Amino acid sequence: MKFHPVLAAGMLSLCSIQAEPFMGSSRAPEALPAEVIRTSKDREVDFNFGWKFIEKDVAEAATPDFDDSKWRNIRLPHDWSVEHSFDEKLEGATAYLPGGMGWYRKTFEIELKDNQACSIYFDGIYNNSEIWLNGERLGFRAYGYTPIVHDLTPHLKRGENVIAVRVDRSRIVDSRWYTGSGIYRDVKLLVTDKLHTPLWGAYVTTPEVTEDAASVAVEITVSNLFGEEKSFTLRNTVLDPSGEEVGSTVVEGSVGAKEDARLKSDLRIESPKLWSVNQGQLYQLVTTIELGDRVVDRYVTRFGIRTLKFDPATGFWLNGENMKIKGVCLHHDGGLVGAAVPIKVWERRLKELREAGCNAIRISHQPGARDFTELCDEMGFLVQVEFFDEWDLPKDKRTNTWEKFVDYNSRGYTEHFQTDAESDLKLTALRDRNHPSVIMWSIGNEIEWTYPGQKEATGYFSANADGNYFWTVPPNTGEVIKERLKFTQTGKYRIAETAAKLAKWTREMDTTRPVIANMILPSASHESGYTDALDIVGYSYRRIMYDYCREHYPEKMIMGTENLGQYHEWKAVADRPFVAGTFLWTGVDYLGETNEKWPVKAQATGLLDLAGFRKPSFHMMKSLWNEAPHVYLCSQTAEKSPYKVGENGEVLEKEPWAWEKRLWYWHETNEHWNYAEGESVIAEVYTNCPEVELFLNGESLGTRELADFEDHVVKWELPFAGGELKAVGKGAEARVRSHGKAAGVELSIDETSLAADGYDVAHVVAQLVDEKGVPVVKDEQSLEFEVSGPCSILGVDNGSPGNVQDFQSTKIKTHQGRALMIVQSLKEGGTIRIQCKGEGIQSPPFEVSAE
Repeated sequence: MKFHPVLAAGMLSLCSIQAEPFMGSSRAPEALPAEVIRTSKDREVDFNFGWKFIEKDVAEAATPDFDDSKWRNIRLPHDWSVEHSFDEKLEGATAYLPGGMGWYRKTFEIELKDNQACSIYFDGIYNNSEIWLNGERLGFRAYGYTPIVHDLTPHLKRGENVIAVRVDRSRIVDSRWYTGSGIYRDVKLLVTDKLHTPLWGAYVTTPEVTEDAASVAVEITVSNLFGEEKSFTLRNTVLDPSGEEVGSTVVEGSVGAKEDARLKSDLRIESPKLWSVNQGQLYQLVTTIELGDRVVDRYVTRFGIRTLKFDPATGFWLNGENMKIKGVCLHHDGGLVGAAVPIKVWERRLKELREAGCNAIRISHQPGARDFTELCDEMGFLVQVEFFDEWDLPKDKRTNTWEKFVDYNSRGYTEHFQTDAESDLKLTALRDRNHPSVIMWSIGNEIEWTYPGQKEATGYFSANADGNYFWTVPPNTGEVIKERLKFTQTGKYRIAETAAKLAKWTREMDTTRPVIANMILPSASHESGYTDALDIVGYSYRRIMYDYCREHYPEKMIMGTENLGQYHEWKAVADRPFVAGTFLWTGVDYLGETNEKWPVKAQATGLLDLAGFRKPSFHMMKSLWNEAPHVYLCSQTAEKSPYKVGENGEVLEKEPWAWEKRLWYWHETNEHWNYAEGESVIAEVYTNCPEVELFLNGESLGTRELADFEDHVVKWELPFAGGELKAVGKGAEARVRSHGKAAGVELSIDETSLAADGYDVAHVVAQLVDEKGVPVVKDEQSLEFEVSGPCSILGVDNGSPGNVQDFQSTKIKTHQGRALMIVQSLKEGGTIRIQCKGEGIQSPPFEVSAE
């Protein structure tokens, strides 16, 4: 772990690396004054600033008078794992980054009135967290993805209060992917009247929706923390997306001392503005509680008006429109920022995925952050919330199968599932059930591996994609599978029983959305009773089963819930009206799941790489998922290409029909035009244009029709000649140009003005160019960013899954001629100046205002 001071020439920088370590630093962090919390009309108080942190276990750190003056000053969200260097001796499953132990402490002052209550809300702590206030233990939460709420009122005192959090991430491979470590999501302090609507105490549904009107059903929980019964007036007011009042109800109610009451209301909204993909129309329900003429509580709930329909014969319908779910799976890391992801990082990624035509996100394989789901509400993305990757029995974290041996470092959530699963599931559903973006609840991911007898009953000899598993229907019939399960299901737990229990808990929280699960062995799951608990059956890499299941289980709604980012996978969905859609694995490359593949730290299955740069698969899906004309051009030497030239000059696959069995990784192509003179090159065009014409240095090499290429890739073979290669379709074109050595650096930035709020971020991309300004792809250079002004540098990356340079640095070697730096504003205004330098090259300076 290193600290990189940031100085621009001739001026002292106010910028800092976000994760400056305490251990090894020669200067002690300055003391932090106690934060003074003042109550206001806003019930939620930002509680992310002014924390202390140390990365080790410290005896007595929970006691209020403990001396934390030498701990690091940080702000949340915070992930300490990503601050470290990658280490080959660690685990590839969690990206060769460490776990460990950590403590957080915050000192604050708050003076509650007699009628007030105070609680704290952690949106996520990874993991095994214990929380204390003034030395009193508030609780423990094992799962790292569950929201946590504690009542602070009984333990608060006048003057200074100290909240302390211990995080035990000592089991460094307790997951199959990178988790991060620490308080990696937002923290809020909630100050309310003792008579109030608790957090997530409003439940809004829209039972009937037409173009003319929508019925809105509201259920409000009122909590009374007073020692006597209270009578009150409950007022619900609906504001439309423009802020205009469009409906209201008033209910008189009462609630006993130290009790909760639930009150229901119905409203009618005329000419509703429907929430839909690409258009996140959001209403607000403003709930006020009045005692006499005094408003004692005001709680705002965002919701959307839309209809969902899932039909086994015709697929998915949104607001009466039949559409395909064009989804991607996303893990929760944000690349160089680790698990503590600023929302602007997700916004940039989602905007890129939308460009590809994506309209849905599967949050895999655990609940996501509140602000992420809110962003999906606003942008108009459909969302599948997934609860668990493990149930009764553990997975092998290094191979994604049944656990092969027991070791301390790889024990995960299964150890807590029996006692915690109901609470973790219901807390997540309670938090997320008002989000219009959420269209389905997934109770589990590829669970079948862990239960004895499931694989054996199907007749598959392995789960190897090179064998029969991916590409053939199960050898055994449903009757044989069912009979075998009677004898092969052994042990204490039954998969169908656990599925029924999880589905029941889900429906206790919400019945407006279907329950689904991601099936890796659907033939066994249909016969074991697992699918009986589900409204929709999701298939994981099992497109070969779509017709089989339609024939044998026609009453079941089906879709792909984890699929390959390849043409054949989408074709299988597009050709079948009864398949609702797909979620590709994955939308963005993600950290981890790379056991024994050093120095590869990330899975390169995304449409975007770790830095958010587009990959060839992005362009293939854009050509499949959009009607607007799109052309993408890439190439490869004939020697390395999967294609060859046939006897009649046509370009053919070296292995016939190989395109139908391509898996997670796209075949290697190049976005440059730099080869040996005369070398045989295969040009590839991914397009939705019916015809494409190829030009080399202005000379036409002919027009070819997309329909003539079964793999949806238009191809030419040509001898290389330097200059420009251009592909032209009707309404779109693409070109690549030969480049020389790097002679300069060009900077581009997605934001030229940042809010001085300590949260806003800007993505700075450095692109090498030659002396003519042509982007350079093959001549990699070591670069250093120089930054001054009021900001933090969150880190640097080049997008390569094999890059094991420190994220938290100002230096980076490019990959394909590019590199990324992310800067974040501070709570002060000013001008941020950015420049990038290499050996003998530099960019012009760039300025960003923070205000």
